[in-house]
Amino acid sequence: MRVLILSATTGGGHMAAANALKEYIMQKSPDSTVQIADTLEYVSPLLNKAVTGGYVYLVRNQPKMYGSIYKNSDKNDTTVNKTMDITTSTLRNKLRPLIEDFRPDIIVTTHAFAAEILSALKSHVGLNIPIISIVTDFALHQAYIAEGVDAFIVSSREMVAEAVERGIDRVKLYPYGIPVKQEFYKPIDRKTAFESEGLDESIPTLLIMAGSFGVTDVLRIYHKIVKSPEDFQIIVITGKNEKLYNTFDSYLRKITINNTMVEFKQMMKASKPKPLKPVKPLKPGKPAKPVRSTASRNIKPSKPTKLLYYTNEVEKYMHMADFIITKPGGLTVSESIAANLPMVIFKAIPGQEEQNADFLVGKNMAVRLKKDTTCTETITELVGNKQKLADMRKAIQTFSKGNSAANIYLLMKDLVEKYSQNN
Repeated sequence: MRVLILSATTGGGHMAAANALKEYIMQKSPDSTVQIADTLEYVSPLLNKAVTGGYVYLVRNQPKMYGSIYKNSDKNDTTVNKTMDITTSTLRNKLRPLIEDFRPDIIVTTHAFAAEILSALKSHVGLNIPIISIVTDFALHQAYIAEGVDAFIVSSREMVAEAVERGIDRVKLYPYGIPVKQEFYKPIDRKTAFESEGLDESIPTLLIMAGSFGVTDVLRIYHKIVKSPEDFQIIVITGKNEKLYNTFDSYLRKITINNTMVEFKQMMKASKPKPLKPVKPLKPGKPAKPVRSTASRNIKPSKPTKLLYYTNEVEKYMHMADFIITKPGGLTVSESIAANLPMVIFKAIPGQEEQNADFLVGKNMAVRLKKDTTCTETITELVGNKQKLADMRKAIQTFSKGNSAANIYLLMKDLVEKYSQNN
C-alpha cells in the first residue's frame, strides 16, 4: 500500500500524529511505502513561513486575538473562510505534482489546510483517491469540513454528533481518536524505571510537560507547587526550549544552595552553646518540661525534582507519573489518554485548547489549574486524594477508544479495497 500523509508544522501535534501513523503502518506492513509531506511548505514556502510564524506569534503574544480569529473562522461565510477558499483554489494545482509522482493508493491528512486543498482537487480535477482527514483536537472546527473527504477521524462520539449537525454524513465519521506512538499504550517495568531515574517509586510523582509554557509561568507554578505539605516528587520536561531549561536549571540550583544554607545556619544555631540559667526549684507536684530540638524547625526541603531537556521517552515518564500538568494540546492529551494519565490543565490558549480543556474537565479526565493563588491547594488536594485520581483514571479508561493508529490502518485498507473494486 502506498500512503501519502499530508501534514503541516503549525504546532507539533499535526506532524507527530502523522509520524505515529506512519510508524504503525510500517510495523504492520513493512512492504508499504509511506511518505509524509509538509503541505504548506510544499505548495508555498512563503505562505508556510507566514502562517507558521503568525501562529507562533499570536499564541505566545496575543492569545486573545488568536482565540477571536479561531472563533470567527469557525463559521460559514466569513472573511477568513473566503480567504481560505481563494487560497486553496489558487494553490491546489501546486500539489498535483507530488500526488502524480508518488501515485498513492490513499491520502491521509492531519491538518485542515491539507484536507481543504485535496477536496478542491477532487472536485475540480477529478482526483480519484480515497482521503482520510484526522482532526487533531477534541472539538470540531469549520476548517476541517471538506466535501471530498471519504472519512473523518474524530476524538469522541460528541464530535460525531456535532459533525452530523454541521452537515457531514454520519457514515463518514469514525471516533478513533488521534494516533500516538505505540509505546504510550504499553505498560512499563516501574521498579526498573524509577531506579534508573534515581526516583522513589513509593511516593507520588508529578510530571510537568513545560515546553510550551513561558519561562515565568513554569517557575511560578513550580514555586507554588513545592509549598504543598504533601510528599511527592516532580519530573519536568522542557522539550527543545533551551532558554526554559537553562533558566529552570539555574533556579533549581539556587533553591538547592539556599536550602542547604538555611539548614546549615539552623543547625549551627541549634548547636551553639547557650549560657546556663539558674535552675529554679520545682514546685511540689509540677513535672519538668520536655526539651525539644529546634534543629529542623521551619525547614521545608524542596520536592525531589528531575529536570529533563528533550527526550524520546515521554511515554516512560507518563507511565511513571500519577498525573501531569500540561497545556491541553491535542497530541499531549491523546498521549496522556493512551497512558491512562490524569491531567491538570494550565493556561489553555483561547480556541482549540480552551475547547479541549472544557471537554476533558467535563469528562472528569482533567482538572483546571486556574489561578496562581489556588495552585498549591489544587495540587495538594489531588496528591492527597487517591480516590479522585482513581476516578479520573477510570474516566479515561471509559473514554479511551483503544489503539487509534490500528483502527485507522484497518479503515485505510478497507477504503483502498472499495476504491479498487469500483474502478
